[in-house]
Amino acid sequence: MRVLAILALAWLAASCGFQMRGQARLPFETLYIGVPEISQLGIEVKRNIIAGTHTRLVTDPAQAQAILSVVAEERGKTILSFNTSGTVAEFQLRYRLSFRVSDPRGRDYVPQSEIRLTRDVSFNDAQVLAKESEEALLYRDMQSDMVQQILRRLAAAPAEPITFDPAKNDATAR
Repeated sequence: MRVLAILALAWLAASCGFQMRGQARLPFETLYIGVPEISQLGIEVKRNIIAGTHTRLVTDPAQAQAILSVVAEERGKTILSFNTSGTVAEFQLRYRLSFRVSDPRGRDYVPQSEIRLTRDVSFNDAQVLAKESEEALLYRDMQSDMVQQILRRLAAAPAEPITFDPAKNDATAR
């Protein structure tokens, strides 16, 4: 009976289209990540590339097939609404990252791109400490989402850098 139940669960999982994520296929064999060593984003990107891809990280950009450079990283908070007594009722957390992926010669695999994430948060003066903890958790969640989006964009990059031909006004992978 136990074996039958296991087979039924396996059949259900297979029939619903479930598939483990597995390893991402990045088009680069070696990658240099130009993010400060103390950056939590850089640490998480490196961890995900080491654990989830076949790409090897290098410490020297000259040895890398591709270089991931963070151009700008910005976090912010904006007030969305006030309550009837004039205090903040809701605010929005924003996280913006601008990056590019190029080869050591400066040709782009992924031209400068920007990812923007937002989360709306209700606010209550009586729960200030809890809301600060919630804000920190949301920023960590946004950072994890950012890393996954970066990995998806890296996986979608062409195998050869994109070059721009001004005579044709056209960009091609070469």
